[in-house]
Amino acid sequence: MLRVAPILLAIVIGLVMYRFSVWRTHRDLDTKSTELADPKLKALTDRLAGSLELARIPVYIYEIDPVNGLAAPDGRIFITRGFYRKYQNGDVTGEELASVIAHELGHVALGHSRRRMIDFSGQNALRTVLVMLLGRFIPFVGIWIANMLTQMLAAGLSRNDEYEADAYAAALLTKAGFGVEPQKSLFRKLEELTQNRAGMSPAWLMSHPKTDQRIEALEKLEARWQS
Repeated sequence: MLRVAPILLAIVIGLVMYRFSVWRTHRDLDTKSTELADPKLKALTDRLAGSLELARIPVYIYEIDPVNGLAAPDGRIFITRGFYRKYQNGDVTGEELASVIAHELGHVALGHSRRRMIDFSGQNALRTVLVMLLGRFIPFVGIWIANMLTQMLAAGLSRNDEYEADAYAAALLTKAGFGVEPQKSLFRKLEELTQNRAGMSPAWLMSHPKTDQRIEALEKLEARWQS
């Protein structure tokens, strides 16, 4: 029982940390966001809504500069001010921004937020087990290895979520008449837009798949649907 106690404690701590993170995120989003009011983009999101048999899809502007889209744990969809500014400047098309919204809808529809809570707690428990095992045989270094292995697992799970959300978005965009080209064209711009240097991190530690791998996955879906 004493050996199991640290693992149970790690699970509880993971749940508490996740809940606190959700609360803090909600509070930040509530204070720093307003609903998007852009007639041209609304016409595009209405096409997505029609394909989902919804009256409309509310989208919110999150007042931060980094280029990003996100789905809040409560299901709301956000585009950052920095991303919207790229659209206003002509760096991103309305269809490309709609593909981001479709991707975030995928995270909501596929329950990735709920899954992330379970994953986070499980990873916390796994880290505790690895620290107990490895720390016994290789002190100090064992803790570093445990953290690295857990980080690799978390990154792999996150990449899988991104592929799933990409596939959902591709299906939704195709049904709405956009096709997957807006997704692919946005991916080709993504590193420049976000000023991300993917090559600086090992692939197995990246939370998102590499751009060429995401495009390749979309093209495989296209080929399957057209056959």
